[in-house]
Amino acid sequence: MVKPDYMTTRKGTVYLVGAGPGDAKLITLRGKECLEQADVVLYDYLANEALLEYASPQAERLYVGRRGRGQYRDQSEINRLLIDHAQAGKRVVRLKGGDPFVFGRGGEEAEAVAAAGLEFEIVPGVTAAVAAPAYAGIPVTHRTLASTVTFVTGHEDPAKDRSGVEWARLATVHGTLVFLMGMTNLPKIVQCLRAEGKDGTTPAAVIRWGTRLSQRTVVGTLDDIVQKAAEAHMEPPTVIVVGAVVALRARLNWFERRPLFGKRILVTRPKPQAPAFSDLIAAYGGEAVECPTIEIVPPEDWTPLDRALSRLSTYNWLIFTSVNGIAPFMTRLMDTQRDVRALTGLTIGCIGPRTAEALSAYGLRADVIPQQFQAEGILETLAGREMRGSNILIPRALVAREVLPDQLRARGAEVDVVPVYRTIRPIVATGHLIEQLQTGVIDVISFTSSSTVRNFVELFSSKENMLRLVGETSIACIGPITAATAREAGLTVHVMAGQNTIPALVDAIVESVSHSIKVQHASAGNP
Repeated sequence: MVKPDYMTTRKGTVYLVGAGPGDAKLITLRGKECLEQADVVLYDYLANEALLEYASPQAERLYVGRRGRGQYRDQSEINRLLIDHAQAGKRVVRLKGGDPFVFGRGGEEAEAVAAAGLEFEIVPGVTAAVAAPAYAGIPVTHRTLASTVTFVTGHEDPAKDRSGVEWARLATVHGTLVFLMGMTNLPKIVQCLRAEGKDGTTPAAVIRWGTRLSQRTVVGTLDDIVQKAAEAHMEPPTVIVVGAVVALRARLNWFERRPLFGKRILVTRPKPQAPAFSDLIAAYGGEAVECPTIEIVPPEDWTPLDRALSRLSTYNWLIFTSVNGIAPFMTRLMDTQRDVRALTGLTIGCIGPRTAEALSAYGLRADVIPQQFQAEGILETLAGREMRGSNILIPRALVAREVLPDQLRARGAEVDVVPVYRTIRPIVATGHLIEQLQTGVIDVISFTSSSTVRNFVELFSSKENMLRLVGETSIACIGPITAATAREAGLTVHVMAGQNTIPALVDAIVESVSHSIKVQHASAGNP
């Protein structure tokens, strides 16, 4: 199906798109559409770079945010870039953190574009003024505690003759005060509120990188929040909340209590399969760092499979040992002018429920699914069946364990193993990976097959260098075969799934992390 072009004009147009507060999934559908169809994307410091994945590979990406501490590209230069690209007939997305019109200088950019006679569109975004407190368990309004909420800039234009903030009025507000971009001026904000009579016992919170994995929250009162924030080394970007609603965090803090919150898990699965794994990690509050170490590609020669397909009626069994084998087998079946009717009479076995699920997409149901999702499990399931004289077809990877075909042949079966895919090592940004390992930002390295392990090791200059960089980082493996390969590589396996499935692997990681946290709390004397 052809995706409709929601950007109806082909003339140069500027789209001021709110990127949301940080969590990439909080962008609007309209914002995603604009990114998908952009020719040029100008993004800033607060926009999550993961959103750039929505843009076409051909789209030009220009970073116009922070260039070192306190250094920003001049606003007039950003305006010029927007205008120049739009005048060249391009669809330009200005991706801005939060909402473009909430302390984001979007109004200035829209004015510049309008003055140039160009078309533009404003795509609102989820503002951090609401989202960051929500992720910290602080509702900005509450039926009994706060009937009003006031958004205040914590960093005014230094060129102003005098402040536009009416501190005397803010100090008497009984609702919630939310300050954006105010970390540097936190002492002044507190001082001005207290000078105008705001009670020093008023609850206050500072939230850094709200909605992201790196979110941190410090809670106190106007009397001590400056000291507490300093002791916690809180730095921009932050959202500051002042008001009675802050006290609700003790009961409503949902995000930071997720079992994988603050943890980064390296995902080495093939790129097309990584999102399902990453989504499960995110559901537990963790962050998946996708670094595919294998890529699934077609075999160099389809002849063995074509030969097998031409005599499907001679087989008794069809056994799939991986979810990766389903699509290429079925696609080739249809490419050779056949369909599922050619599989009539075959008993079909699948190594696990995910493989069986992939098969069901073609209207086929697996006859045999073992309890143990590996070759040994299939053999155990078939133990009570007479296999002598059976003709068995196994479409699988070019290189794989020979346990299943060897054992079936030993039981008197005729087995044809045909490659329907092969795995290669993709190009990986090893420099970035090494930096992440060196700085210790990776908490868990996950492996979902022996190939992911072997290719991971090959990314490094030597096995010794790999082991040094990995250090004591937790290693999680999907099953005993993958774990054995990891140990052969010199890695210590800390986590292994109870079943050879991605959900089971994520559950095992969650259990391991939760146990470690309990041990740390116990050693620190905390309940």
